Amino acid sequence: MTDTFPRRRSRVLAAMSGGVDSAVAAARAAEAGHEVTGVHLALSANPASFRTGARGCCTIEDSRDARRAADVIGIPFYVWDLAERFRQDVVEDFIEEYRAGRTPNPCLRCNEKIKFAALLDKSLALGFDAVCTGHYATVVRSGDGQRELHRAADLAKDQSYVLGVLDDRQLAHAMFPLGDTRSTKDEIRAEAERRGLAVARKPDSHDICFIADGDTQGFLAGHLGSAEGDVLDERGRRIGTHQGAHGFTIGQRRGLRIGHPAADGKPRYVLDISPVDNTVTVGPAEALDIVALTAIRPRWCGAPPAGPGAYTAQLRAHGGETPVTAETVGEELRVRFDRPVRGVAPGQAIVLYDGTRVVGSATIATTQRPVGAVG
Repeated sequence: MTDTFPRRRSRVLAAMSGGVDSAVAAARAAEAGHEVTGVHLALSANPASFRTGARGCCTIEDSRDARRAADVIGIPFYVWDLAERFRQDVVEDFIEEYRAGRTPNPCLRCNEKIKFAALLDKSLALGFDAVCTGHYATVVRSGDGQRELHRAADLAKDQSYVLGVLDDRQLAHAMFPLGDTRSTKDEIRAEAERRGLAVARKPDSHDICFIADGDTQGFLAGHLGSAEGDVLDERGRRIGTHQGAHGFTIGQRRGLRIGHPAADGKPRYVLDISPVDNTVTVGPAEALDIVALTAIRPRWCGAPPAGPGAYTAQLRAHGGETPVTAETVGEELRVRFDRPVRGVAPGQAIVLYDGTRVVGSATIATTQRPVGAVG
């Protein structure tokens, strides 16, 4: 059975971003009979007054939208300042990962360090039983009474990938009221309208919440500076220059600014990023093929798997699944793909699934190309 709403009446802290999903989730929790309190997380030390279209979040406008939604639902509402914790654990981590030539996912880090760590710890200390969010995922109680994280009922909206960092303690206090719904986003918005929530037509936020203008390269350049370096082909020959290796990600095709085409006329992609010598290596799409990887800092949604096993893996928030064999060796997760995959970058998260159940996640450290591959 799903534990979207525990049978007993619970004290629930609803994280309300100011968007439609979190507002409807809070309303459903209250409608189910729980004692719900809304809280908006102030994550920016200098929030903008207004959003830029569908970009960014945590603005003063979002805080006001969340408060109005709480008033309509009829629940208490507070704003908690977690800006300094967010800066240290999410923003600075993001910058340092790019400085090291890796590609991080700040949404996973926010869920791990903010929503289900700082926020959850504070809520439990205040006597709340659970934290409720608008994520599309489900929590299921297994036969032995343990909580399991599963994909959402509607796979098109599933967000379990960014929740793959949650451990069993955090899952025991997590509530996702939208996870078992097969409603389309239009139907969620229609539900919000029926409930009188003004956020019904508010656009969803996209991209990275703390880069409101969507200019990730500009943000990184502002923090890491610009330094001219070489663009190399897969054989190490210089074919161009760039203004900072931190402005690239593995698998990137656009924005390479190479003055002349490849000999075969085919597109070139970023194959490797070296912050030590500030070089970027590019090459053909097939050179992106990866057959295995090692990952560090594994986090398990329950007991760690024993021995090697067959799973499916998801490598990015909106990516598909691919079959793998995985096992833990010491503190590492070692993964071999049943067939090659492309565009895998150190710093990304790999999330393992057993059917719809989230087994756990880890941060990709190294990748292995097919034997004989160039580059």
